[in-house]
Amino acid sequence: MKKKRRKNDYYALLEELVEYIHKAASFLSDTMNDYNIEFLSSGTLDEMHEIEHSADIKLQELTSKLAREFITPIERQDILAIAQRIDDVTDAIEDVLMRLYMYNIRELRNEAFEFVGVIMASTEVLMKIMAEFANFRRSNDIRAYIIKLNALEEEGDAIYMRAIRRLYLEEQDPIAVIAWTEIFRRLEGCCDDFEDVSQEIEYVLMKNT
Repeated sequence: MKKKRRKNDYYALLEELVEYIHKAASFLSDTMNDYNIEFLSSGTLDEMHEIEHSADIKLQELTSKLAREFITPIERQDILAIAQRIDDVTDAIEDVLMRLYMYNIRELRNEAFEFVGVIMASTEVLMKIMAEFANFRRSNDIRAYIIKLNALEEEGDAIYMRAIRRLYLEEQDPIAVIAWTEIFRRLEGCCDDFEDVSQEIEYVLMKNT
């Protein structure tokens, strides 16, 4: 009979951390698709911060568990590295929303929506990776998902280059140029952070298979 994984094991905790990425990315997407700076100013940031704060609490739970236990399914420093990289993604997504508010952005540029599409797609792929991670030694799919996540990061790079070029060619307002340069940098950073998670996981695969 197949042994059922404990709800509080490390793989389950990592999956729960990725769920917070999904919540943050979905919240960012919903906010941008119905964008209103006044609405953003009146509590939306607090809702996003609650997601990020809950992710931090889950990371602390995992860290405390690592400190208490001697036996782990993979090396404890690898578990911690993956968990911290996952948490970085949630932080980065929150940071995008904060920048839209801080710079008082009233109208979104088209490339921002393209970035959010990549972030949502990356979230879905990362969830598939983590669903396979507990059985990575036998999984036929996890490496293909990692390759897909890396390809999405490259798509983010291409959007960033195109977005910055169009911004500097077309935008006449220097304040808008400064603001959107930083926002695009943060959006591209989200894509990079997803790849950082996949690289940590790939490192574990190489060490253990």
